[in-house]
Parts: sequence; C-alpha cells; structure tokens
Amino acid sequence: QAQLQESGGGLAQAGGSLRLSCTSSRRIFNDYTVGWFRQVPGKEREFVGSISRSGTTTSYGDSVKGRFTVSRDKDKNTAYLQMNSLTPEDTAVYSCAGVRTILTATASAYTRDSLYHYWGQGTRVTVSS
Repeated sequence: QAQLQESGGGLAQAGGSLRLSCTSSRRIFNDYTVGWFRQVPGKEREFVGSISRSGTTTSYGDSVKGRFTVSRDKDKNTAYLQMNSLTPEDTAVYSCAGVRTILTATASAYTRDSLYHYWGQGTRVTVSS
C-alpha cells in the first residue's frame, strides 16, 4: 500500500496556473493508476483526470479538458496535475487517489471514485476573480 500525499495547492488568480503533486514514499505507487478528484462543500466529488499505470493514457473530466494535464514521473514516485487558465469555479479541495492495476489498463476506465483504493488527504485550491 502506498500512502499518498498531495501538495501544491494554494491561492491563484483567475487565468493563472497551479501544479499539484501527488507523492508516495513507496515504489508500489508506480503500479497504480492515479486519479485526481475535487470536491466543494455540498457537492459530490468530481472527477478531474487520471493517468494509467503505464503513463501512456490519460483521461479528463469535461470541465477541465484542454486546461488541465495529468502526468507522472516514475523515478520520483510522483503524479502531477497541471492546472492552467484557472477560473473561480475550479476552487475546491483536490485529492489524488490510486488503485493498483494491470500494466495495460487505460486511464479512461478509472473515472469513478469508487474504483480507487487509496486516497490522499487533499489540498485546497482557491481561485480568485
């Protein structure tokens, strides 16, 4: 089991960028498909993006397509969420999640939060107008 830790949240202005990181101290993290989700109070958790174990496929929620990019660096046991062209509607607590998958699993198969076994504690992102 790999414990996940997010970092990089904070305050940004509309139109700006932030990069979130999801790090694990254990190399088993590299066997995981990694997903990013966000949640605001009173709303359901929303899928943001995912990256496959192989790192070759990604998938994105409709609200972030073309603005956000998920990537991973296996040498660093880290996944990233690059967020560009931020809007106040992106304000939320962002969490990364992991699930151990086969090497050929595709990111598009892992868009539901119920599929993930391991979660970080989340990092808050606030976008001001």
